[in-house]
Amino acid sequence: MEGNLWDLAINQAKQNKEGQSSEDSAVFLLGSKNAGKTSIILRFLDRDEAPKPTVALEYTFGRRAKGHNVDVGHIWELGGGAWLSKLMDIPLNPDTIKHTALFLVLDLSQPKELWHTLETLLQCAKARVEAVIADMQSSDPDLKERLQKAAWERVGEENPDKSMMDPFLIPMVIVGSKYDLFQDFDSEKRKVICKTLRFVAHIHGATLQFFSNKQEQLVSRMRALISHHLFGTTPSKTMQTEHNKPIFVPAGLDSIQQIGTPPISDKDIGRVQAKTPFDLWKVAFTGYFPQEKINDPSMVDDPAKDPQYKEHAIDTLRAQKDEELERYRRLAERRAKEAENNQYAA
Repeated sequence: MEGNLWDLAINQAKQNKEGQSSEDSAVFLLGSKNAGKTSIILRFLDRDEAPKPTVALEYTFGRRAKGHNVDVGHIWELGGGAWLSKLMDIPLNPDTIKHTALFLVLDLSQPKELWHTLETLLQCAKARVEAVIADMQSSDPDLKERLQKAAWERVGEENPDKSMMDPFLIPMVIVGSKYDLFQDFDSEKRKVICKTLRFVAHIHGATLQFFSNKQEQLVSRMRALISHHLFGTTPSKTMQTEHNKPIFVPAGLDSIQQIGTPPISDKDIGRVQAKTPFDLWKVAFTGYFPQEKINDPSMVDDPAKDPQYKEHAIDTLRAQKDEELERYRRLAERRAKEAENNQYAA
């Protein structure tokens, strides 16, 4: 294969083969650090290789034969958890916004980090989509209206929970990963996590699907879901909401009534300061699972100390430079004091 993946991506974007749309679909995976995003992609592409840590933003693609033509599906992956969200500008832009689906991957085995990642990336993704719409205001003033119409079509324009819903403007899937670890949790913990994710997915018009790289049934289900968003294959309408089984709820098929109330006692609900149902569920979830400080460069003073980027030779050199800087600082302080003392003595 000549050229690298970036060259191929550019060439594919420029091509408009006979019988093939120039608007190739794309999926954009982002989410919790070490949640298995790369594993999802490798299993979809049927690549038998060990996943490597995603440092920043990576691109690959999938192909599907369609008659005499070949459909190309673009796959983007954002690494690093929530701290590299600025890189959303690359896969979500005016050329891609109308045919990209967002896959938000959350590590079910780390509930004390889950809400932070969920809320942070949701806010960043919403802001990015709104920024793209604003940039296209002059060239495509009706874009937001069309995206809203398509979003309501995905969940049903007569959905009984319509007054509480605010569907995401582009297709979104919330993936609960590492289900093989999650299934060993205490039943009540699983119930709280499942109900919370069902609520968040439902009000955002998203599909919710649990995943484990170690369970072939869930791998097949994930492969079919990605294929639907990349190649327009028929989506599954299977629905599983039992918290003792892997959750799968297609967009628009859940309901507030079936999900139930947040895990807050009736006597405490009146005391909670929450302006929206989303805020109420946040209070309930973070009360049950207090969020811990996530070890990523956005939450440390020095990103160079993140263990993900350890490099012995570079770290040794950095340590030497740090020592030299500290010696210089002490020398400068000593000389400043000497100069000050000499001034007073004079």
